[in-house]
Amino acid sequence: MAEPLLNYGLDMQVHHQPMGFSYGEEVIGPVPEIRKLEQIRASLRDPLCQGPEDVYAIVMDVARLQDREELKKRMLLFGVVTYASGRLGDEPVRSQGHIHRISAHSGWSPPELYEIWQGKAIIYMQEYVADDPGHCFAIVAGPGEKVLVPPGWAHATISASPDEPLTFGAWCDREYGFEYEAVRAYKGLAWYPLLQDEHIAWQHNRRYMPGRLQVTSPRSYTEFGITDEPLYQQFIDDPARFQFISKPGMVGPKWVGFHP
Repeated sequence: MAEPLLNYGLDMQVHHQPMGFSYGEEVIGPVPEIRKLEQIRASLRDPLCQGPEDVYAIVMDVARLQDREELKKRMLLFGVVTYASGRLGDEPVRSQGHIHRISAHSGWSPPELYEIWQGKAIIYMQEYVADDPGHCFAIVAGPGEKVLVPPGWAHATISASPDEPLTFGAWCDREYGFEYEAVRAYKGLAWYPLLQDEHIAWQHNRRYMPGRLQVTSPRSYTEFGITDEPLYQQFIDDPARFQFISKPGMVGPKWVGFHP
């Protein structure tokens, strides 16, 4: 089954059986990478759990043909991900927790700006992957809502509704890289999401120091010039708007004390 995603500024469709994407005539994107359950077991609370064999499909660098050179010049790319419905044992379907590798061109571990397209998401993020994870947040977001993960924070994207697939887009640094080793060393992030009666409960990962998790809703990031319009459309209207994603140092003071 294919579903159009025209409301989000790109002429493309998402497919769920099998998972993947197709593009309109003016849009270009890669063949999806499929993340298998076997590939993410090391980040799960129960590495032996049952779940969908194909957990999610990801395409990095989707764009309108006419935007390609501008995106390359600005070191930006737009990625799209869709998740399978279902669960991973007691956990919801989710990504592996990771940190963004430091980009050679900026010297920063880049931020990432999400926009939910279908389903219901939780963007979980923590300040550090260390005995003390620092501030921990779980941002619950629905279609059209945006969530900004600040530079250097570990994070994972969680499907909050087991009965429907989750699809989202995100602005990323073109020189992106995902680092998993630190999170895997702690057997995951500081909080595990658990499904209880179709609701999400949180269990602390005892490998970290005890702390507090703040569960909240998305906010407006007016200090970064972000509006309620679809993220890709905002780039079309103003190609410089998301330059802070690939050059986070240009807004360095805004990251100090940042609250997701």
